[in-house]
Amino acid sequence: MGNRDALTAIVEWLDREGKGHASVNYRLRDWLVSRQRYWGCPIPILYCDSCGMVPVPYEQLPVELPDIEDYTPKGRSPLAAAEEWVRASCPSCGGEARRETDTMDTFVDSSWYFLRYCDASNDQDAWGAAALREWMPVDQYIGGVEHAILHLMYARFFCKALADLGHLDFEEPFSALFTQGMVTKDGAKMSKSRGNVVSPAAIVERLGADTARCYILFVGPPDQDAEWSDEGVEGVHRFLGRLWRLAAEVAERAGPPAGEWVGTAQAQGDDLALLRKAHWAIEKVGGDLRRFAFNTAIAAVMELLNECSRLRDSAEIETLRFALATAASLLFPFAPHACSDMFERLTGERVWEQPWPQADQELLESDSYELVCQVNGKLRDRVQAASGAGPEELKDLCRRAPNVQTHLDGKEIVKEIVVPGKLVNLVVR
Repeated sequence: MGNRDALTAIVEWLDREGKGHASVNYRLRDWLVSRQRYWGCPIPILYCDSCGMVPVPYEQLPVELPDIEDYTPKGRSPLAAAEEWVRASCPSCGGEARRETDTMDTFVDSSWYFLRYCDASNDQDAWGAAALREWMPVDQYIGGVEHAILHLMYARFFCKALADLGHLDFEEPFSALFTQGMVTKDGAKMSKSRGNVVSPAAIVERLGADTARCYILFVGPPDQDAEWSDEGVEGVHRFLGRLWRLAAEVAERAGPPAGEWVGTAQAQGDDLALLRKAHWAIEKVGGDLRRFAFNTAIAAVMELLNECSRLRDSAEIETLRFALATAASLLFPFAPHACSDMFERLTGERVWEQPWPQADQELLESDSYELVCQVNGKLRDRVQAASGAGPEELKDLCRRAPNVQTHLDGKEIVKEIVVPGKLVNLVVR
């Protein structure tokens, strides 16, 4: 037998004979307390020659760290150097005692801090049961892959242990996990040892915090690794500059809005096209944010800006005001400084006091759409199709597309696949 099959067969035989059984063992690494640092949490234990290990009395908690000028490692815990702090009295017999000089790693705190956040003002207990029933578990956990195998694992372990001890009504602290990728440079993970670290401070000083934030979110899908590009940072900076300049120009041309700020609802011609694009952006960005697709959300605002620039001389000023204010509102989570200024110039309102934009579903229904034309599954052309066009009309539009005809020359169509509202694929041989 193969070794894996033999292993299973042996364990099954041992189980049948009552001589053993299969089990899975998990091991937690002990480095939570084996890596000693001065700034770790003191462990509230005293050592007495007469009484042994004695807990620090409740009224003396928390045990605070002493001031130490030199806490470099010297073969023992850094706290051991604070000899005056180490000396204490035994709460049981009153004799001499020594404080525990090992500390807990910061992972110990981060494994349960979210429970304390739910009831941070509670001065009697670490948390109240009612507060945790209202707030826990955490809806969304976001972290890198290193978190998924370290902090996430320890936090789950702590909660399971606390639940077994009767302190929690749940075992899993986080309902959903999203793991983001890393930003690389020159094909490698950024690190000081490689000398490829990009300082955010330098970008903020030269191009502003909005540029830094937007580029990091725009560089690629957040769940994948992305390569840093200095040219890309400059491109995002130019985009923000274009948006701000056009918003300032339109705000000056339009003057203060009449009455309370509301979006334009009726339009024709170029105004209708721009209005449709604004509501398309609202729908797109809202959906992308729910999927953490920040890069495509920012790209949608870029498309809206391009449409505003194209129609800046033909669209009504109020439609332009609405479209640009919408762009500023949608981009506000990514570039808060520039967008709050833009929005206030255009509307006289503070963007954070306004509700999130809502798309008008009627304006999302266009009279036509771009039909993708494929031959043997490969994109060959794009044509405009009426929204209500049937399958036969779509097939005819695809067959008559100039670049499709080039790839049909002398070939037989054996199958026509129609996906209404999206594409037609002609299979030929």
